[in-house]
Amino acid sequence: MAVIGSLTTTQIQGLSTTAVAALKTSDIRSLAATQLAALTTTQIGVLSTTQLAALQTSQVAALESTDLAVLSTSQLRGLASTQLAALTTTQVGALTTTQLRNLSATQVKGLTSTQIGALDTTQAQSLTTTQLNALSTSQVRGFETTDLAALTTTQILGLSSAQLGALTTTQFAALESTDVGVLTVTQLKGLTSTQMAALTTTQVGALTTT
Repeated sequence: MAVIGSLTTTQIQGLSTTAVAALKTSDIRSLAATQLAALTTTQIGVLSTTQLAALQTSQVAALESTDLAVLSTSQLRGLASTQLAALTTTQVGALTTTQLRNLSATQVKGLTSTQIGALDTTQAQSLTTTQLNALSTSQVRGFETTDLAALTTTQILGLSSAQLGALTTTQFAALESTDVGVLTVTQLKGLTSTQMAALTTTQVGALTTT
C-alpha cells in the first residue's frame, strides 16, 4: 500500500481493521504524525507488535493518549525503550497500572526522569520491585514526593542503597515513617549525612524502634 502516505486523515480512519493489520512496516513508518493520530482506538488495537516496533519515535509521540491506553500488554512490551522514552508526559499519565507493571526492566530503564515525575501515585504504586530496582539514580530523583510517600513498604525494600542515597533531602523527608522503619542495615548505610539530618522526629522514632 505505497499510497498510504497520501491518504487524508478521514481516509485513514475509514480503513478497515483488516486493512490496518495488513499494512507493511514500511507503510507504518511512512505515516505522518497527523495520520497516525487519526487512527481510531479500534484500529490501534489490531496493530501487531512488529508494526508498533516499526514506529519512529516522532510517530510514537504523536499517538493519542486514548490510543495508548487501549494497547494490550503484549503490544506495549513490543515497543523499544527508545520508543517509550519518546512518550510525552501526558501519554505517560494515560498508561494504565496494568500496562505499567507489565513493562520489562529494560523498558523501564529507558524512561526519562521527567517521565518518572509524570507518574501519579496510583501508577507509582503499580511498579514492581524488579522495575523499581532497575531504575537509575537519576530516574529515582525524578519521583515526585507524593509518589515516594505512596510507595509501599515492599517497594521501599526493593530499592537499593545507591538509589536511596541518591534521593534529595526533600524526597527522603517525604517517606512515610513506616517506610523508613523497614529499611535494612544495608539500605541505611547508603544514606548520606545530609539525608539523615533531614529526617523528621517521627521518622527518627521509627528508626529507633525497629
